[in-house]
Amino acid sequence: MIEVRPCRDRDEYGRAVFGIGQYFSPPPSEEMLERFSRIVEPQRMHAALDGGDIVGGAGAISFELSVPGGSLACAGVTAVGVYATHRRRGVLRALMDAQLRDVRERGEPLAALWASEETIYGRFGYGLACWCGEVRIPKGWNSFAQPFERLGSVRFVTAEEAATLFPPVWEALRRQRAGVHARDETWWALRQLRMPEEERSAPRRFAVLDLDGEVQAYAIYRIHAGFEAGSSASRLQVVEAVGASPQATAEIWRFLLDVDWMATVEASLLPPDHPLFLLLATPRRARYRMGDGLWVRLVDVGAALSGRAYGSEEPLVLEVRDAVSPWNEGRWKLEGGACERTQAEPDLALDVAALGAAYLGAVPFAQLREARRVEELREGAVERGDRLFAWRPLPWCPEIF
Repeated sequence: MIEVRPCRDRDEYGRAVFGIGQYFSPPPSEEMLERFSRIVEPQRMHAALDGGDIVGGAGAISFELSVPGGSLACAGVTAVGVYATHRRRGVLRALMDAQLRDVRERGEPLAALWASEETIYGRFGYGLACWCGEVRIPKGWNSFAQPFERLGSVRFVTAEEAATLFPPVWEALRRQRAGVHARDETWWALRQLRMPEEERSAPRRFAVLDLDGEVQAYAIYRIHAGFEAGSSASRLQVVEAVGASPQATAEIWRFLLDVDWMATVEASLLPPDHPLFLLLATPRRARYRMGDGLWVRLVDVGAALSGRAYGSEEPLVLEVRDAVSPWNEGRWKLEGGACERTQAEPDLALDVAALGAAYLGAVPFAQLREARRVEELREGAVERGDRLFAWRPLPWCPEIF
């Protein structure tokens, strides 16, 4: 029988983390575990045990996630894996069940994750809530469609300076878009601003845009140097580029696209409505390839639906199915921004994964209906639901955690 509980010591922590690490890397070093444990607290790393042997693990990061019109406590699910010796034995289900109960007990209405495989987490109530994609812009195809006047100036900064200058810009993004998680000082130091040994050949560079007397944008990027037949074949990899305003976003991207000697500029995790695509004169050349982004799970339906803003005050009754977390099952009435249980006749019926897909405002109920993920029980309810839930700009999670 599989037992699931939080890790009790560093050895258990390391073996639980190796549940996913075994597929991609050697056993974690003590240094790596020390860093990781400052992001994923030991009490939030669950271990699956079979007769005393750890055979899998699932972790969660404590952070706030921006939602339409606000921010809510969220469990950032990560490091989920089962040992190859115990696949297809219900270990993952036991881990997910235990983790969701723990998230509920902690009072976090939401859980969110990046899926290693898109077929795994829907059965545990996670819905694909936003899309993202990668671009590859070749040299010579980086012009803007309209004349562009630079109003600010870009300068390089050290990692120590970035630790102070970058966070306010990130927080500005969180106020503008749903799907963006909060970062504390530890997160910045250990994830964004650290210089990993494996990146020595192409270290991170940090730049800020000064505009109207303050830092309004920043960029983290790497240059992968290369030559081909005597000409530069170098790639500029954008790790992260964030602006606090449309002008600032355009200016930091203009800087990145103008770096000399680059054959291509590459970026990933850009949302479909990123302004870069309309800034470029030849967006077709950017070769945008879209994939799944953040998956969202409503752990407490009432608190999650009460915690976001809506596009109208119209009432809507949802009949929610949740086979994994039965406390969510039943009818919920959403009206005036509040959500409570009700005995009223439902307007829409759907499972909690479909509700998670709609939650951040990117996936309309009309699309879910076309995909047979929601049932309209009262005429006009789908359109009413879309008026309530739709949100712009589209949600965006710029970092895989």
